[in-house]
Amino acid sequence: MAETTVLHVGGLQWATSTPIIEKTLLRRPGVVAVTANALSQTATVEFDPDRTNVEQLGAWVRECGFHCAGESAPTHICEPADEAPVPREAAQRHTGHETHPALAPAHTAQEAMGHGGHAGMSMDDMVRDMRNRFVVAAVLAVAITLWSPMGRDMLGFTLPAPFGLRDDVWTLILSLPVVFYSAWIFFDGAFRALRNRTLDMMVLVAVAIGAGWLYSVYITLTGGGEVFYEAAAVLAAFVLLGHWFEMRARGGANDAIRTLIDLAPPMATVLRDGEPVEVPTADVVVGDLLLIRPGAEIPTDGDVEEGRSEVDESMVTGESLPVSKSVGSPVIGASINTTGTLRVRATKIGADTALAQIVALVQEAQNSKAPGQRLADRAAFWLVLVALIGGLATFLAWLGVGAGVQTALLYAITVVVITCPDALGLATPTAIMVGTGLAAKRGVLFKNATALETSARIDTVVMDKTGTLTKGAPEVTRVIASGLTEAEVLTLVAAVEKESEHPLAAAVVSYAAERGRDRSVASGFRNVPGHGAVAGVDGHRVVVGNRRLMADEAVELGDVLTERDRLASVGQTAVLVGVDGRGVAVIGLADAARETSARAVSSLHALGAQVVMLSGDNRATAERIAGELGIDTVIAEVLPGEKAGKIAELQQDGRKVAMVGDGVNDAPALAQADLGIAIGAGTDVAIETADVVLMRSDPLDIPTALRVGRGTLRKMRQNLGWAVGYNVIALPIAAGVFSAWGLTLRPEIAALSMSGSSLIVAVNALMLKRLRLPGPTPGPSATVDAADHPHPVSPSS
Repeated sequence: MAETTVLHVGGLQWATSTPIIEKTLLRRPGVVAVTANALSQTATVEFDPDRTNVEQLGAWVRECGFHCAGESAPTHICEPADEAPVPREAAQRHTGHETHPALAPAHTAQEAMGHGGHAGMSMDDMVRDMRNRFVVAAVLAVAITLWSPMGRDMLGFTLPAPFGLRDDVWTLILSLPVVFYSAWIFFDGAFRALRNRTLDMMVLVAVAIGAGWLYSVYITLTGGGEVFYEAAAVLAAFVLLGHWFEMRARGGANDAIRTLIDLAPPMATVLRDGEPVEVPTADVVVGDLLLIRPGAEIPTDGDVEEGRSEVDESMVTGESLPVSKSVGSPVIGASINTTGTLRVRATKIGADTALAQIVALVQEAQNSKAPGQRLADRAAFWLVLVALIGGLATFLAWLGVGAGVQTALLYAITVVVITCPDALGLATPTAIMVGTGLAAKRGVLFKNATALETSARIDTVVMDKTGTLTKGAPEVTRVIASGLTEAEVLTLVAAVEKESEHPLAAAVVSYAAERGRDRSVASGFRNVPGHGAVAGVDGHRVVVGNRRLMADEAVELGDVLTERDRLASVGQTAVLVGVDGRGVAVIGLADAARETSARAVSSLHALGAQVVMLSGDNRATAERIAGELGIDTVIAEVLPGEKAGKIAELQQDGRKVAMVGDGVNDAPALAQADLGIAIGAGTDVAIETADVVLMRSDPLDIPTALRVGRGTLRKMRQNLGWAVGYNVIALPIAAGVFSAWGLTLRPEIAALSMSGSSLIVAVNALMLKRLRLPGPTPGPSATVDAADHPHPVSPSS
């Protein structure tokens, strides 16, 4: 079975350079699929573990001419910082999981990437390097220009070259640092691309700078004449300037991963022989007992063994309010303990923690390619080829009409530069990175770019009722008393129900406790399975249950029976109460809608989506919930195995359908839908059949997912439109087609224009961060593992 890993790829400077990694690795044995991402400096690789491994994949990346520190992961929680790279088997023993691959140790990653041990962070060093190269090129370009014809025109006099050198010899000397330092990344990248049988932007820039500079060197060495050293230097400076600004802008697209990585604390407090000991989080092993003080971050996933507290999980799951934790409660690594002291037994460490899984899932989504991006990648390759052929054709055409070599070469260089497809290569990956990151901050995890794009086209949202729209647990909705007050009824019933373990009994006791009516004690309790219970309370014989139990216990129901039938007709479970042989009350219970369900349905309607509720409950119960929430269509009394068929019927009507369910019982329906959304996943981020995982049990995250998808697709289209339109307009101008009307471009201006185009694409994608999303949940939303199930006490009993 194939495995997937996310590798660090340091030095992947340009969006158009990703095919170097992809095509090269795909030619290697055991590699199934590869998608590289220049923005995050990573590559997602699917491979056959029987034929290759992570170490070999890293070696192949380095053979391509890039850095690779191993797997891209939060290394300060995955691998001891002072260890050397460990073999795969050792990593398996360390984690206790056979499928866990070796991870890049933190110090190795820091050396290769210069920041925090994570591949996405290497953008900081790349930006600084690009700035330094630009400064050198800019200073020398100004100096070279002073001894060029352009400089003489600007100064109004001739500036003599020092040491008695000719102007062209002096400018050649000044150009050497520009070519062999500032612009060397272009030549190095072009060599890597050609060696790996592909074409990218590096090839175009190298050809443009190299052609102008080599021609000038030839002229200088053969006696002197008009040279282009200033054009080559200014061209390099402008390309570096534009790429520096572009990299600074697109670095913001990776903020989500940076934030997630920074959540994990580097140190943990472990209790050894009862004494607290500070150790690196990477040294924690499964079974360690952790001491979590108030205000401290929880290092790893675990279970509470002692203590009670409120834990803030918002930064991991998106849950807006602190979650109560007590003995037996699970806790998530990187969440924050707020009030009490906890002792937590570590259950998952390293790459098995929820945080590491979320990071991996977001990285894989960011590295994946939407259908539109695959088309853009192919177009970028052919655009490079068109630029090279177009540059040669332009050169020959101008020579053919009698222009000099210098004029023809300037036009050819301008064509090559302005056609650079970097904006086309950045158009969709930048938007995808910002979109997936924006969603991840809200606890919405897209598994791939296709899911992100599909979510933008959804027009019908089908939601499972129990556990999705409702809380999945019964609540008291009404208490109708006859002959006794509601308070007296609750006192008697709570005393009986406290002795029962039935979910309906727990709901009644909770309702009574909230009103202070749970202080009496029952005696002689007798449970009647499937029917109810009987007990003595405060000298009264109290019977709580269904109609059959009332008949068996000779309880005269009277008007209470009418109220019971009325509650049952609107889909509520009715529990009858008899005291001393007389019916005194009926208690209505129902699976209550979540606090945000109505807002979620309203938000989906605002997006133009139809909302369908799918439920195994009877139609009366389903219609009641649908009426409360404003749902368009109800499909009730559906068996679990029939849900996928109902989704297919909607698709046959031409609808783009999203199915929202709990990810387990609804797996076939999630797989059938155009977009499968698993809600209430908590820390289970690896639900196989879902395309989108919602970490919270909050229906409001469903319209959030669709809004992010639509916003991302809109930015992708805008960026692609700009990138294509820019080249269509700029290419004939660069070739000199309109020179007769005075509309021409020099190579330097073409470089600035090309870099500006890439910058516009990056900044436009970052504007997605301003997307307006539904507000945070006003109240707590508990995570519930629930499925459609009949209540043992049915209304018709």
